[in-house]
Amino acid sequence: MTWRRGPAAGSDEGRERVLVLGLGNPGTEYAHTRHNAGWDAVDVVARRLGTRVDRRERAALVGRTDRGGRRWILAKPLTYMNESGRAGAQLARSERVEPARTIVVHDDLDLPFGRLRLRQGGGTGGHNGLRSLEAAWRSRDFVRVRIGIGRPPAGEDPVDYVLTRPPEPERGGWDEVMGRAADAVVAVVEGGLTAAMDRFNAATPGPAGEAGRPPADRALG
Repeated sequence: MTWRRGPAAGSDEGRERVLVLGLGNPGTEYAHTRHNAGWDAVDVVARRLGTRVDRRERAALVGRTDRGGRRWILAKPLTYMNESGRAGAQLARSERVEPARTIVVHDDLDLPFGRLRLRQGGGTGGHNGLRSLEAAWRSRDFVRVRIGIGRPPAGEDPVDYVLTRPPEPERGGWDEVMGRAADAVVAVVEGGLTAAMDRFNAATPGPAGEAGRPPADRALG
């Protein structure tokens, strides 16, 4: 099934239900790290919609709101990245939302810093959070909003890199990227995936030298 504009699977009494899942790790030590890009972006989506993602329900923090005849369910798993599928499966069942009406927002080492890539379906790219969701849902048919975090500098452990916060000179850029990722989520839901891809998949230059960095191990996804 392809995500199109307007009500589709996941509707309830004429109201479309959409699940937006931001991947990350719980705990203050992981707050605003590169690997928690999904969490940060979903918080921005919540602010755009005038709500908060702060109600604990089973294995996730959840926020809900209605806009434009749709019920938005925003969530941040509390299971740690490698078990994201447990939270995703619980939410999909309780909210009666199919994977095809779910948007997953996550970090991506393979994209230069600040670049976004939207698509429906596809592989995991070595991301353990996506791998866990695919196994739990038995489906790849969800929309991914990939947020480029770039590769670590030569000699830096990729695990340390993804689990640290961007340095102060990058913080302004990080906040701007989270805003664009949130805009992309809203655009998918309200205007359709094809139009959102045309708008947000255009190349966005990252910091100088980033694109040429060598491949990194993706041990933590």
